[in-house]
Amino acid sequence: MEQIAISMEGLKVKFPNEKSFLFMDLSLTVKQGEKVLLVGPSGGGKSTLLKILAGIIPNSVEIPMKYTNSILPERYGYVFQDPDSQFCMPYADEEIAFVLENLQIPFQKMAELIPYYLDTVGLHLSDIHTKINQLSGGMKQRLAIASVLALQPDVLFLDEPTAMLDEEGTDQVWDSVMKIASDKTVIIVEHKIEQVYDFVDRIIMINTAGEIIADGEPYKMIEEHLDLFRKYGIWYPGVWKGLNKPSFQNQLSFNPAITITQLTGYKIKKEIIHIDTAHVTKGDWIAITGANGSGKSTLLQSLAKLIKTKGTVHYSFTQDIPFYRKVGFVFQNPELQFVTNTVYDELAFSLLNIPLSEQEKRQRISDHLAIFQLDHVKNIHPFQLSVGQMKRLSIAAITIMEPEILLLDEPTFGQDAANTFRMLDYFVSLHQKGTTILMVTHDQQISEHFATAEWTMDAGKLLTISTKRTCRVEGKQNVLGL
Repeated sequence: MEQIAISMEGLKVKFPNEKSFLFMDLSLTVKQGEKVLLVGPSGGGKSTLLKILAGIIPNSVEIPMKYTNSILPERYGYVFQDPDSQFCMPYADEEIAFVLENLQIPFQKMAELIPYYLDTVGLHLSDIHTKINQLSGGMKQRLAIASVLALQPDVLFLDEPTAMLDEEGTDQVWDSVMKIASDKTVIIVEHKIEQVYDFVDRIIMINTAGEIIADGEPYKMIEEHLDLFRKYGIWYPGVWKGLNKPSFQNQLSFNPAITITQLTGYKIKKEIIHIDTAHVTKGDWIAITGANGSGKSTLLQSLAKLIKTKGTVHYSFTQDIPFYRKVGFVFQNPELQFVTNTVYDELAFSLLNIPLSEQEKRQRISDHLAIFQLDHVKNIHPFQLSVGQMKRLSIAAITIMEPEILLLDEPTFGQDAANTFRMLDYFVSLHQKGTTILMVTHDQQISEHFATAEWTMDAGKLLTISTKRTCRVEGKQNVLGL
C-alpha cells in the first residue's frame, strides 16, 4: 500500500480584509515519492498553497485558515520564490555550512560538502567565501537550491526555483534535482513548464477561485485540458508556436539615443562590467542576454546611474525634463521600488511631480491598473501581492511616467502566459510610439520575437551585438539583417 506524504482536506483560507476566500473546501493528497507540479494563473494562490502544505502557514505566518484533516511533512526543504527571503548568513559558503551544522556534520566533512553542493547546482565561484549580496539574482537562486538540497529532506517544496536562471542553468538545476530527489516527494510551482514536464508524475491545475479544476498525468493534462491552459493563461509546451512577430514601422532611424564609451561599472569598489563602445538607436528594443552573473543587471544599473561608474554615457533626449522622467528603471527585485501602502498610491506617487491635472492622473492610474491586471488589488499593500503581481506593479509604476528610455530587468519574471503576452503587447505599443527599450531577459523567445537587437554579456564584457531590424514593406513583414 502506497504511503501518503502530504494530505489536506477541506481547506478554507481567507486573508484579512478580503471579501472572498482564497481556498474553499480544497482537498488534495500526495503520495510518498510523487512529483507534483502546481499550475494556475498568476496571483491564484499557488505559492500560498505551497506554504500551507509545508506548514509554514500558519506555523510561521499567521493567516486565518481551517481544515478537517491534514498530514504534513516533518522533514522538508523549501525554496522560496524570492531567494533573499531565506538566507541566514552573509556569505555563500556560510549559508551551506549553516545547514550542515544543524545536521551535526563534522567540520572536516563540511569542507568537502560545501563545494559539492555549490557545484551540483552549477554555482561556480572564484571564491566560495563571497558575500551573498554581491551575487546576481540567478546565482542567489542556485545558492538557495544548494542549501535546501544539503538538508537532504524527505519532501522538497520548490516555488519557481529557476525563474531567474538562463536556459542552460535551468536545465542544469533540474538535472540535479532529478538525481538528488529521485526517491523524494517533490511539489513544484513553476511557470517554465517545458523544463519540468518530463520530471513530474502529476499536474494539478488551480483556477482563480482557488479550486482544483484538473488533476492528472502531464501528457493527459495537455491532451484533455489544453482549453483550460489557454483559458487561464497558463504556460504549456508549444505556446510560442504560431506567434506573429510584431512589425516595427519606425525602425529605420539611426539617431542615437545612448552612446557608451569606455564604461566601467563598480559594486563595492569592484569592477563588474566594462564596455568599450556601444550605441543604442532611438526606437531600439534591445534584449540583453547572457549567463547568470555575466553583468546584465549591472549594465542596466550603470545606464540608470544607480551605481558608481567611470567612462561616458551620452543620452540624446527630445524633452528638457529631469533624468528620472527620461529614463525609467525597473529592478529585478520589485520590492526595492515600493514606497507606499497601497497599489493605487504606488502609481499615484509616480505622478506626484508630473504636470498633469488630477483627472488626467486618475485616468492614467486607471489605465495602468487595467493593463497590468491590478485593479482588483488596488487597495492592497504591495508586499501582500504575489511575486508576479509585485513585478507588474513595479513596471506600471515606471511606465506610467512615460519615459523616453525604458530599462527593464527581467520584466516577465513570475508571470503566467496571459500576463506575459499582455505585458509584451503593451511594450510593443510603447515601442511603436518611439520608446527605446533595453530589457534583460533569459527568455530567448522574447529576444527572437520582439527585439530589434540582442546584446550578449559574458564575464562583464559585451561579447556580441546582433541586429535584426523589422519594418513593414507593402503590407508584409520583413526581417533585415544589418
